[in-house]
Amino acid sequence: MPKVTLPGGEIRDVEAGTPASSVLREDSICARVDGSLVNLSFPIDADATLEPVTATQDDGLHVLRHSTAHVMAQAVCDLFPGAKYAIGPPIDDGFYYDFDLGDRTLVPDDLERIEARMREIAASGQRFVREELGRTEAVERFADQPYKREIIETAEASEGALGDRFSVYRNDGWADLCLGPHVPSTDRLGAFKLLSLAGAYWRGDERRPQLQRVYGTAWAAQADLDAYLRRLEEAERRDHRRLGRQLDLFSFPDELGAGLLVWHPRGGRFRKAIEDFVREIHMHDYEPVFTPHIAKSILWETSGHLAKYSDNMYPPMHDEHDVDYYAKPMNCPFHVLVYKSQTRSYRDLPMRLFELGTIYRHERAGTLHGLLRIRGGTQDDSHIICTREQLVEEILRVFELTLQIHHAFGFQDFVINLSTKPGQAIGEEQMWTEATEYLRQALERSGLGYSVAEGEGAFYGPKVDFHARDAIGRLWQLTTVQCDFALPERFDMEYMGEDNERHRPVMIHRAILGTVERFCGVLIEHYAGAFPLWLAPEQVRLVPVADRHAPHARELASELAEHGLRADVDASRETVPKKIRAASLMKVPYTLVVGDKEIEAGTVAARDRDGTEVRGIPFDAFAEAVAEEARVRSLIGVDLQGLLHAEGSPA
Repeated sequence: MPKVTLPGGEIRDVEAGTPASSVLREDSICARVDGSLVNLSFPIDADATLEPVTATQDDGLHVLRHSTAHVMAQAVCDLFPGAKYAIGPPIDDGFYYDFDLGDRTLVPDDLERIEARMREIAASGQRFVREELGRTEAVERFADQPYKREIIETAEASEGALGDRFSVYRNDGWADLCLGPHVPSTDRLGAFKLLSLAGAYWRGDERRPQLQRVYGTAWAAQADLDAYLRRLEEAERRDHRRLGRQLDLFSFPDELGAGLLVWHPRGGRFRKAIEDFVREIHMHDYEPVFTPHIAKSILWETSGHLAKYSDNMYPPMHDEHDVDYYAKPMNCPFHVLVYKSQTRSYRDLPMRLFELGTIYRHERAGTLHGLLRIRGGTQDDSHIICTREQLVEEILRVFELTLQIHHAFGFQDFVINLSTKPGQAIGEEQMWTEATEYLRQALERSGLGYSVAEGEGAFYGPKVDFHARDAIGRLWQLTTVQCDFALPERFDMEYMGEDNERHRPVMIHRAILGTVERFCGVLIEHYAGAFPLWLAPEQVRLVPVADRHAPHARELASELAEHGLRADVDASRETVPKKIRAASLMKVPYTLVVGDKEIEAGTVAARDRDGTEVRGIPFDAFAEAVAEEARVRSLIGVDLQGLLHAEGSPA
């Protein structure tokens, strides 16, 4: 009889062929056998470790959402006879499925119909039954489904192929090609809701058919779903595209083309504050460099970008000598050329180069999303060239700098991944093994918790990614630290060692903010546009009560500017309440009202962004306190009430 080892070490003898469900607790929706996810119907035929997986666990939610996507496709096929279904994976917080409905275009009202049919299927408790089919039988099973046939013909393992066998799940006569596992039956789906519609090209290829994508979400319980929907509402309120318009930060003119933007003066102030801070903090340990926006094809051939990354590069430009030039998708080859401009010694290492360098990537139109996915962006790009002996210490220094910078912006909670060799890569296997081990050593020495993301590395090296959690709990991938043995080899980089022999250096690629534009979008959403003082485009707005008070307000604005503050005067003919309201809508940290009493007493009536209003604050005390708040890049505002008692306050 097979022996089953349960969590906690309990061992049970079971009859051969016993399904996992017979051994596990009732709230399990699938199981883990010897570390692999399986259906509850999985037969135990040999000794094994067995763990329950519930819908509240990450793996359980993944299975729950995959099963719900399956039922959604079933409902669409019921409601729209002749529908062709493509793929429907679970994703972060939900799932989607892509459909070809011919001339029928789905509209938002259709989501209610589809969801209602899903609830009928769920209530009927249809069992999910797994089968394995041979190629011929699988093609016959999906004879009227061209997208499923293509998957079978190309044998995509991630979509149900097991070599020459194919995994199929069916319920109530409807079948889907997928690896599973699924919940035992449709009445175990939990709480779900359909959210939105979008277009998507088959296989992400703009030359292939455009499909209709339906997005949804699924959770273990209704309370979880309700909480998620509230988070969605909050995310909508924080959408950086809406706030970018409201706060007059940037725009995407049609004349520029998709994925390209212009920064307005207010946005320029905001962005400059970020870039000035990043430059300032790097000048302690890094050397600034500047590189062009284009380069000859030979550079990209040597680096491997043309062979591995050309789909994301803009087409070449030809000069009068018929030489091809490409807009740069990355800065690293340029920094290699800086290094190679002269002979280097071990005494020159580590060399730390820093650039706010603009890169251009031909992202697919369907993936563009405000500042978060653009075609022309500026990276806070640095490359550290060092010896192998220096490598771990240099990586640790990058980790420390990463946390220092992100803490200044208000990010404290991180999820860290070590990403290993992807399917497409350059360099020898031994290089990848060594580079990954150096990153692992640095992570272990840092004491930072991390997980391994298999196959998620860059094409020239493994990497460590820092994902920051924002104010409403969302994770944003920000910092990337990559260890690269391949480019030094491809570019024949060398240094003269202490032994007077030539040696190959190693490169660390790192971008702490990532793309500055994307980081701006993340900050806008994190703070909902209400930035800390040091980042605010307009830090103080002065509101004269009447026209005769405007000259004095301008004098005060000039004095604030001398303190390094960004101050503007609202000299419009609107009423004071409307001016205050306007400042509030623009999320200005401090609004100062100036009238006869204030001019006579040398004070201001100050109002912060939370609506706290304090009259009679000495102007000099306010200016000094707020200037200090900006100087130290504080994330907490000044206590206005406390300024009433500042030295020089009138009795």
